Amino acid sequence: MHIDYVKIIDRAKKNKNENKKFLEKLKKLAPKDLDQTTNQLHDDAFDEIDCLECANCCASTGPLLLNKDIDRLAKSLKQKPSIFAENYLRIDEDNDYVFKQMPCPFLGTDKYCSVYSDRPNACREFPHTQQRNILQKLKITQLNTTICPAVAMVVDGLKEKYKV
Repeated sequence: MHIDYVKIIDRAKKNKNENKKFLEKLKKLAPKDLDQTTNQLHDDAFDEIDCLECANCCASTGPLLLNKDIDRLAKSLKQKPSIFAENYLRIDEDNDYVFKQMPCPFLGTDKYCSVYSDRPNACREFPHTQQRNILQKLKITQLNTTICPAVAMVVDGLKEKYKV
């Protein structure tokens, strides 16, 4: 069965306000099993979602790069960190390092990451629905519903379970 990732993301965009209100209520409710439930929904979603068929996160949003990310990527590309930063990065409005352009310069046409083993920490942790302390990540979860179809599926599952 082929899943239409675009359709899932479009539905999440359409339901953006509804999802935001739901996650705000869920945060107030603070269910004790939220981490466990979210982690299971994450696993279930990724049983159906193949990142290599989607890659929307790499195509549409850039990660924040920490100094350790810059050092690791520069080393893997055999460049000095300053040269790597000059070639690939800019400082955004929050004074953080981000890629100069999107899609990610390391995303191939085959949707594979050419620096996968050395990718930034923000990429390693994305979409943040497989972590602990989900309650603290509900705002980013809401934003990620419009980027990642798996996150949209997780939020749909949370809505079904908690019905707040």
